[in-house]
Amino acid sequence: MPKRLRLTRRFPVAMTNDAYRRLQSFAKDADLSPDEALTFVFEHFNSVLDEEKFPHRLRLFKAELTARKA
Repeated sequence: MPKRLRLTRRFPVAMTNDAYRRLQSFAKDADLSPDEALTFVFEHFNSVLDEEKFPHRLRLFKAELTARKA
């Protein structure tokens, strides 16, 4: 029997417009709500992650973060 999806945690999230549009697009394409889409991504994080590109993309994001906050 499949595990029931219970969304038990809620937290305020701030994201860029680009990230929000990408989340909405992914959720629509997958026929999921945005909550379900985020749950899927984080529950299956290791399998949806490109382990070769991730460290590089994270370094770039961190380098741009201070400029984005200004």
